[in-house]
Amino acid sequence: MSEKTILVWFRNDLRIHDNEILLEAVRKADSVLPVYCFDPYYFQHTASCSSKTGNFRTRFLLEAVADLRKSLQAYGAELIVRTGNPAEILPQLAEQYQVNEVYHHREVAYEETGISEQVEAALWKMRLNLKHFIGHTLYHKEDLPFPIKDIPDSFPVFKKKVERDSNVRPCVPTPEHIVTPEITDAGELPTLQQLGLNEPVDDVRATNYFQGGETAALAQLHQFFSKSEQSGKSKSSRNSHINSNSSKLSPWLAVGCISPRQVYWEIFKHMQDSSYAQNAGMLKLELLWRDYFRFMFKKHGQKFIKAKTAEDEAEVQATSELEFNRWANGETGVPYIDACMHELNATGYICNQCRQIVATYLVHDLKADWTRGAAYFEEKLIDYSPASNWGNWAFIAGINDAKESKYVIAAMQPKELETQSDFVTTWQSSPKDEAGDLIHA
Repeated sequence: MSEKTILVWFRNDLRIHDNEILLEAVRKADSVLPVYCFDPYYFQHTASCSSKTGNFRTRFLLEAVADLRKSLQAYGAELIVRTGNPAEILPQLAEQYQVNEVYHHREVAYEETGISEQVEAALWKMRLNLKHFIGHTLYHKEDLPFPIKDIPDSFPVFKKKVERDSNVRPCVPTPEHIVTPEITDAGELPTLQQLGLNEPVDDVRATNYFQGGETAALAQLHQFFSKSEQSGKSKSSRNSHINSNSSKLSPWLAVGCISPRQVYWEIFKHMQDSSYAQNAGMLKLELLWRDYFRFMFKKHGQKFIKAKTAEDEAEVQATSELEFNRWANGETGVPYIDACMHELNATGYICNQCRQIVATYLVHDLKADWTRGAAYFEEKLIDYSPASNWGNWAFIAGINDAKESKYVIAAMQPKELETQSDFVTTWQSSPKDEAGDLIHA
């Protein structure tokens, strides 16, 4: 009897721990073929000549894939890396290694689902099945107290019902061993230059550096709770508001170097300790927001981020290219707004408070098309996730009757906000350096 080989198509699940498709493939097959494809679609240039994926996020992704390969090698396995269209590459590898089935985690945003459909169609011609798994949310779709079509559009209602009537599943075990077929050409990771990008320049004012990979993700999770314990014991911090983004886990969550369930069960371990309670509670809330946006995309599809009606659009002024560029480059004259945008452009990351406020300013003060802001964030953010990014911008823009404010801070006037930041400074409008960031004056 011939051996069974399952191809595991890694996408936004770049981890060994709590990875259902990897565990299931190990259990069901004699050998597993792990594959990652750098799809040129995500590195193309947009109509505005910007990159769909910026260099900070691309560097992070390259590091994450390299770390996954290293982790697999520790199990005696290997990761095949290719650059090209997955709908062409995966069938080729399936034929070469006599694959019996292909596993992957299902996505919800239309670009990602469209690529899955292309792969599925190509495999179907070979009489191969693309098996879909659900592994990007805290709560499994099948454990929700309502079918997808009946998920409440209101986040408070969604949160209340889910927390009351659903349970978070335990993390799946980590495979004890992984057997791969004899791989003749594992392939090299592409360079930034090969993907059409320049090496990012790390700004000296940046207080964070994000190293891609599961190894760094687990270290960051441990560090977050260690710092929470220290701050909880500090008298000066007891009455201070701690922003949930202090965990800074979002880049690793975005590409699946760590799963929401791993974070949740670590939160669960610490919830009874008052030293951790505030931070843990806010972190859990952010995981719920991630779930909410993903399920909204699953329920509504593109309708969730549809354009406003003609009547609504009449209220939106034709924001000039100059006005939008001033916002994007941090040259609005509002110190807090400008500081946030300087930091975003220079590092690829800003805290959640900054994101809400600069988005609110662009949409409601400048009356700009919110989709332009969402596309700009898509390029710049290290932790870009389609559902969270586009869903959050749509929420702020009031699409689909999302009228309640997500964060009270979004209603704060920028002039009332703290402006003590290394990024509040004078920046030249030109020239630009090779990385495309404005040169500090």
